[in-house]
Amino acid sequence: MRARPDLLPRRQRSRTGIDVEDLQGNLLRGYTHESGAYVFVRVADAVLGRAWLHGLMPGVTSAEPWDEMPPDTLNLAFTFAGLAALGVPAPMLATFPEDFRDGMAARADLLGDRGDSAPSRWEPGLGTGDAHVLVSLYGIDDAALERARARLQESLDAAGGAVEVVHEQRSKVLPEGHDHFGFKDGIAQPAIEGSGAEPRPGDGLPNEGGGWRSLAAGEFVLGCRDQDGGFPIAPAPPFDRHSTFVVYRKMRMHPERLRTYLGSFPGEDPARLAAKMVGRWQDGTPLVASPHGPDPAIAGDPQRVNDFRYCDDPAGMACPVGAHVRRANPRDHDGFFGGKLSDRHRIIRRGRAYGPPLPDGAVEDDGVDRGLIFKCYQADIERQFEVIQSRWVDDGDPFGVGDDRDPIIGYHQNGGGRMVVQGSRPVVLGRLPNFVTVRGGEYLVRPGLRALRWLAAPM
Repeated sequence: MRARPDLLPRRQRSRTGIDVEDLQGNLLRGYTHESGAYVFVRVADAVLGRAWLHGLMPGVTSAEPWDEMPPDTLNLAFTFAGLAALGVPAPMLATFPEDFRDGMAARADLLGDRGDSAPSRWEPGLGTGDAHVLVSLYGIDDAALERARARLQESLDAAGGAVEVVHEQRSKVLPEGHDHFGFKDGIAQPAIEGSGAEPRPGDGLPNEGGGWRSLAAGEFVLGCRDQDGGFPIAPAPPFDRHSTFVVYRKMRMHPERLRTYLGSFPGEDPARLAAKMVGRWQDGTPLVASPHGPDPAIAGDPQRVNDFRYCDDPAGMACPVGAHVRRANPRDHDGFFGGKLSDRHRIIRRGRAYGPPLPDGAVEDDGVDRGLIFKCYQADIERQFEVIQSRWVDDGDPFGVGDDRDPIIGYHQNGGGRMVVQGSRPVVLGRLPNFVTVRGGEYLVRPGLRALRWLAAPM
């Protein structure tokens, strides 16, 4: 369900391009800064909260291309409760989509956040309505991040009790860009029309006659045309232009469980089984392109590492139909009509690892919190992120695998998950435990700079 049409703003159909001066950074091009901090702030006083935001405005990083990478960056996003706390009028709040107004915790059943991943088990400050503003900081190294965090703290202290930190999480890029399961992460991202970035083969949408095309900017940026040629439904001005919706999820990863599980199959190569569950080898080589082992020539070539389709592997003999990457981005998987059913459900992922790696060879839980800060951008949370999470990750029907959930990030109740690895000698991976636990999350809107200035102006 969406907001009533009579509450929606008139659409400016002549304004379709991306103004990088008005768009916050890290959307069109991902930051390559090594260290990060995600600081959730509660606003107790709207007037003083706006004054605090006003003081942050000069430091907000836009999407303008850099001549030289800055030592640190700052970006701002807001929950629905946060907009209300800052005094956004009720009629304007009513124009925001229902998924955003609900928030992630209220939609846990839809998302499959059950058991240890249920909101009642989340970390303090997340999913409770107390998190109002997300301040995302990145630094080229730990020292640069600490300087940026110190400046933020000065602004918080100056605001007194009007604003307070309710949750904070640090992140750190792991060696060679791998995640805690040992796989190269963040390889495939949508190619965005008009972004100025050179698209790579496989990052966009498959053409019927071969090759790839970029996605329309309106799939991610409000006020731009989308894949259907229209405009995404947007809230009232000034949030109708250059805003994007953000999904933030803290996902604790359990590499010790994965290592133990993979070692429980006598005669099977753990690296091969792991690749079958993920859909890529650890170096990023896609199984469809190299089913028998990793190929450094493919993994190291940006023009080849994503240039693959599933139409030549309909039965999953190279890449199982239930593999993680095949679910998250089905491309032209059988039943998705050459990619036409998946092109409206793409997201821009900007995830970051957190916590130190589990020592090599360790198979016991050392009690250290480690995992992934999953962040993604989209124009429509319900159509994009929630479809991927609820229908493709938490349900196997679209892929013809029944109740089988995503083997890596799906919720497997009581360790009863299952995945079939297709092949001349199929392997059934049964009794899958939960390899990931959701520790909290929020739905947010990240306004354009014009909307941010309005939000930071005196009431």
